[in-house]
Amino acid sequence: MTMKQTRATPARMTRTRMATCALALVALCQVPHQAARAAVPDLPTRPVLTLAVAQRIAAAAVQQAEALHTPGVIAVVDDAGEVIVQIRMDNAFMRASGTLAPGKARSAVMFRRPTATLEAAIAGARPALVSAQGFVMMKGGEPIFIRDRLVGGIGVSVDTPDHDEQIAQAGLAAVK
Repeated sequence: MTMKQTRATPARMTRTRMATCALALVALCQVPHQAARAAVPDLPTRPVLTLAVAQRIAAAAVQQAEALHTPGVIAVVDDAGEVIVQIRMDNAFMRASGTLAPGKARSAVMFRRPTATLEAAIAGARPALVSAQGFVMMKGGEPIFIRDRLVGGIGVSVDTPDHDEQIAQAGLAAVK
């Protein structure tokens, strides 16, 4: 029996080279990927405000608003200021509340303090704070801290600044 010999044609050589290059490329791509996977540092973890907790905070705030007979808008945001829950109660007092409530919550998160503090600063020692565009410097925004970590904020816009603040604090009490 004789073995049939095949001649290496240009097309066959090209396919062989392509296959060899493909195998080499796969091998090269896997080395950095495996090295990167092995070199991942330990990253810190952080608590996050879940939907369930945000709903609990909002429900406590709604309950307080109902007790005060002051319907309005209540917003709960995460630590980036993004809305998780926003509730517009029936017969909300002001049309602007839909914008004010999440704005207050976001401002409380970004400044890491109650918006009542910001309002007081504008009215007193720090009027230049009013130039911080895009923030709502009115009572009714509270940062939400869990285990001393900022996880979000609550903003309330109902009828009066004092009611806004009281309702926001009732929402906070749901997680303390």
